[in-house]
Amino acid sequence: MAEPSLYLFDGFNLLHAGGFRSPEELRDLLASWVAGKGARGVLVFDGHGADESHGPLEVRWAEDADTLIERLAAERRSGEQVAVVSSDQAVRGTSGAQVRTLSSQAFLAELVPPAHADRARGDMRDRLDPATLARLERLRRGL
Repeated sequence: MAEPSLYLFDGFNLLHAGGFRSPEELRDLLASWVAGKGARGVLVFDGHGADESHGPLEVRWAEDADTLIERLAAERRSGEQVAVVSSDQAVRGTSGAQVRTLSSQAFLAELVPPAHADRARGDMRDRLDPATLARLERLRRGL
């Protein structure tokens, strides 16, 4: 199966499985992740809230998140590669054979935060010679 171009995320399921502090923390991580993959995502939460877009990630609120995820998977699976991320067996079971399904735990185990192109630390250590760094380290340690 080809790499998915659309990820459908069960919001509260992932939130609790990953121990995130808030829906916003999860949203920001997923927005960066799908952008890094060159894909799109829909993060669906149960309840009421404002639908919003964060780059390639849509955040949707629904009375029943599972139902919306199932509907989106059914509508989109014939035109693109879809992945459903949920630990809810019913959602994963009704998505269809063309849809890649992952439990929240399996997805979180695969989740690698997007790498940034600038890998420099950006602090003073990058600009000091080794002898000065060694003297400062001795001072820091009280030697």
